Amino acid sequence: RWRALDLGTIQVFLEADAPRVACRVHGPTVAAVPWARHGAGHTHAFDDQVAWLATQCSKTAVTDLMRIAWRTVGAIITRVWADVEALTDRFRGLRRIGIDEISYKKGHRYLTVVVDHDSGVLLWAAPGRDKATLNAFFDKLGPERCAQLTHVSADGAEWISTVVADRCPQAVRCADPYHVVAWATDALDEVRRQAWNQARRSGQTRPNGRGRRDASGRAKALKGARYALWKNPEDLTENQQAKLAWVAKADPRLYRAYLLKEGLRTIFRLDLEDAEEALDRWVSWARRCRIPAFVALQRKILKHRASILASIEHGLSNGRIESVNTKVRLITRIAFGFRSPHALIALAMLSLGGHRPVLPGRK
Repeated sequence: RWRALDLGTIQVFLEADAPRVACRVHGPTVAAVPWARHGAGHTHAFDDQVAWLATQCSKTAVTDLMRIAWRTVGAIITRVWADVEALTDRFRGLRRIGIDEISYKKGHRYLTVVVDHDSGVLLWAAPGRDKATLNAFFDKLGPERCAQLTHVSADGAEWISTVVADRCPQAVRCADPYHVVAWATDALDEVRRQAWNQARRSGQTRPNGRGRRDASGRAKALKGARYALWKNPEDLTENQQAKLAWVAKADPRLYRAYLLKEGLRTIFRLDLEDAEEALDRWVSWARRCRIPAFVALQRKILKHRASILASIEHGLSNGRIESVNTKVRLITRIAFGFRSPHALIALAMLSLGGHRPVLPGRK
């Protein structure tokens, strides 16, 4: 038996010419039409569908399905994001922000990103990592809303600290614990490399347990102990624990540097009162340790002492910013081929800015 099918409404496609007009300000130009963005070669619906696909699908899927070049996708999402930005107030009620930079291209090409701690969305991004770039964000925010900021988290970069102190001096500045511990890890690795180079130059070897000399040598053992020194003690494997025990016996100076690194990491697990006392003791220990890398580090810690204690008091870190940065790195790989970083920023903002495109015709 045959059944009639209800095909619903019939779609009608219209073609219309967009006339050129003589503008007194801009000269001869194409007149604006209601079904497309001015200057665009595609309709609103086409642009919106491409923007939705770009945030949901792979590069190949978007270009094959819509039959356009990837650079055209970059131009479309830039237009769509410009409209979203003009119609939304992303900075309303902003109180706590995190600031960081991320590499998006070889050749030291960076983006400065700002994330809202309370909502976790990407607020703003721009190419560059200097005072002028960050000042552009605060210019966009405006003096009134700058004055409403209560907390700003960041790493210890001088260009961030200087701009934040100048544009929102009332905000509590919090040093990111991860970056502070990373300073100590870098100092520890500097000590390890010095020990490795010294052993390599002197040609030292170590006993193999049978009274003979092991050809792999002390230098190779120090090189292999790198991850044992870097990792947290609770995450060490049995093999790495054995390497750490060997370091403690074979190179007390390097092991002392390891204990300094772990001591600084432990401070962030304490409450404010205990952490304040522990930090002062750590600074005193590092000052007297006679290890140049950690003597220099304690000066840096003293400089950022207030922001380190503020991060412990308020429980604020750049964890959310690092999470957003991970997603931006993925988008960076997807966006390979865009002509400018602005298309990459538009794709990141559409994906992570809290205003994802809606598929046309769907609520």
